Amino acid sequence: MATRWGICSAGRISHDFTVALKSLPAEDHQVVAVAARKLDDAQEFAKKHSISRAYGSYEELARDPDIDVVYVGVIHPYHLSTCLLFTNAKKNVLCEKPLAMNAKEVQEILASAKRNNVFLMEAVWTRFFPSSVEIRGLLAQGKVGEVKMVRSEFGAPLKHIARSVQKELGGGAVLDLGIYCLQFIAMVYNGEKPECIQATGVCLETGVDETVVVTLKFSKNRIAVFTCSSGLQLPNDAIIVGTKGTIRVPSNMWCPTSLVVNGKETQYPLPEPYLPLNFLNSTGMRYEAEEVRQCLLKGLKESAVMSHSDSLLLAEMEDEIRRQVGVVYSQDC
Repeated sequence: MATRWGICSAGRISHDFTVALKSLPAEDHQVVAVAARKLDDAQEFAKKHSISRAYGSYEELARDPDIDVVYVGVIHPYHLSTCLLFTNAKKNVLCEKPLAMNAKEVQEILASAKRNNVFLMEAVWTRFFPSSVEIRGLLAQGKVGEVKMVRSEFGAPLKHIARSVQKELGGGAVLDLGIYCLQFIAMVYNGEKPECIQATGVCLETGVDETVVVTLKFSKNRIAVFTCSSGLQLPNDAIIVGTKGTIRVPSNMWCPTSLVVNGKETQYPLPEPYLPLNFLNSTGMRYEAEEVRQCLLKGLKESAVMSHSDSLLLAEMEDEIRRQVGVVYSQDC
């Protein structure tokens, strides 16, 4: 039986996710319906992607009995209400990152998923790329010895995009870009909570963070450093330094297609999309989609690779970084 997907929101990321799903076998993944706030948008999306059902409200999608899992692609501030709509309707959910605006909202979503006994995962797609799977394997085997330092960065000029700079749209570099660096650090250090976080940053007049530099100290004198920016083009790579070697993720660390281990590079090419994409390497979302299918087939309510505790840790670290930089959203009050 194919996993039957419902797509919530007819925006650019939902387009890319649907294109990524089509790169997987049709007998495994099927898009059954799409919902948008305007029926016209849903119908246009459905026509473009050959989807049989289009809804002009998210509530209609929540009531559709033929949906196994909903992909939530709405903007950050609406993640909480949208996730609750679907979890309360007993629907499994894959929600775009960040799972919510802060740790309090994340806890609310996780509690609802648990209460309604449904699967829920934050769509941190990077974790499921073949190169990320390889990194976890190399670290587990001790290929670079004991990891002492992790450095990561993600910066791109995005200030012309409203949702990157407007506070009410959930703007800010940490939630949009820094989360990729943070999740990478958390993955390398196996979900361990840092002993200390020190953040400094530059904010825009809109009250959101533009460029942020963060140092995290972990037990046994292990360090991590990351920089994120919505104003600057950074090299966008990541490196893991161990006592016996290094693992480097070259440019585009958030959607990696190569890995350099102790100087030796390996490529992990992605399948070609059947329609043009909005974002770089978006067919890589196929890996998180397949993870969802495998979890559902096993009757799991969360993924071991991107668990509920992983999502909560990310949100708590994001909250602390924002607190130090001085970014407060209405959802924090």
